[in-house]
Amino acid sequence: MSGTGGRTGGIRLPEALGDYAVVYFGNDWFAENRTSSHHIARRLGQRMPLLYVDSPGLRAPAASARDLGRLVRKLREAVRGPRRLGEQMWHCTVPQLPLGRWSWAGSVGRRLSRGAVRRAVRRLGFQRLLSWFVVPHPGYLAGRLGEEYVVYYCIDDYAGLPGVDAAAVARMDEELSRRADVVFAASPRLLEAKRRLNPAVVFSPHGVDVELFARALDPALPPAPATADLAHPVIGLVGVLDERFDLELLAYLGRARPEWTFLIVGRVAAEVSELRRLGNFVFAGPQPYESLPGWMKAFDVGIMPYRRGRQGLSANPLKMREYLAAGKPVVAAAIPEAERFQAVVRIAREPGEFLEQIEAALREDCEAERAARLASVAGMSWEARVGEILEEVGRRLERKRAAADQGRA
Repeated sequence: MSGTGGRTGGIRLPEALGDYAVVYFGNDWFAENRTSSHHIARRLGQRMPLLYVDSPGLRAPAASARDLGRLVRKLREAVRGPRRLGEQMWHCTVPQLPLGRWSWAGSVGRRLSRGAVRRAVRRLGFQRLLSWFVVPHPGYLAGRLGEEYVVYYCIDDYAGLPGVDAAAVARMDEELSRRADVVFAASPRLLEAKRRLNPAVVFSPHGVDVELFARALDPALPPAPATADLAHPVIGLVGVLDERFDLELLAYLGRARPEWTFLIVGRVAAEVSELRRLGNFVFAGPQPYESLPGWMKAFDVGIMPYRRGRQGLSANPLKMREYLAAGKPVVAAAIPEAERFQAVVRIAREPGEFLEQIEAALREDCEAERAARLASVAGMSWEARVGEILEEVGRRLERKRAAADQGRA
């Protein structure tokens, strides 16, 4: 099977990539929240044949109904083989052994994974391959699938994520960073770290689905029905609420302004009993991606209360761009990526300042500021970002092939 070549979906596919297919290793395709892994894969799959490979989670599964349910589903999908997601995009799941902490299980799992991916590639008729990694733990497959080029699109400091074996994840991340032909880094801090491991590193911050989230500015779009009876102002947060966020700060805000509603849209993966006791926190749970503009329509202010630890310093919050595309005032902790947007994002360095900045945002929001927020991200669409990435990969692949031809001459 060959690539599409030429122009597809409004973005030029470089000629150097016209005959290639992509084997793409990302997080769970069916996860509740849409990440850059999903956004990039979907747009690549509109331009090139692509096999999206779900990879085992970075943390060991817990004995929860959610984790056990995911494990059963993954094992079932691993047996089934690739299934179609689009005209030239397929999905498969590699076999997963939750006992990977033991060396024999890890070795068996790696062999099973490699065999499963190779069978799926043969079944789909892919010939010339690129491998594309958005997570580090399947990186042992880099260069072992018969591919001609390896891309690592690093979007996070994975070893700093909650609940992972930091030393093991850091080792996998470093090995993949060294092995890749090119590394795309989503934040300046990641860029600096990756350059110490590989000279072929490119800064590539997140994009945003501008068209979707700008719908929140459309007077004809109604707010999500579940928000109809909420008391305003509504202070909103979209995303997985976990240890990366400052729960003490949220509790402080909730106690300081009991008349405000704090609306959390997304899965709760942290202990929030104190927030629930306050009575002014509403936990809406995960919501379909396409519905998020309606939820954001109900926000008076969107917040990014990251902790200023290892994870926050490397974070490139996708939701911040989505708030801006929706025209919403944003108050964020003083993390480097938020400070890059300080012309349109209010920055806070301690709880009292966070409260003051929310109050200022509520007082001063206006049509001109809403337009400025949207303008700040208007050129950062995922289509534009993927176009830039493909151009970079095409140029580097051509140089690699030319060097190989010269070596053989």
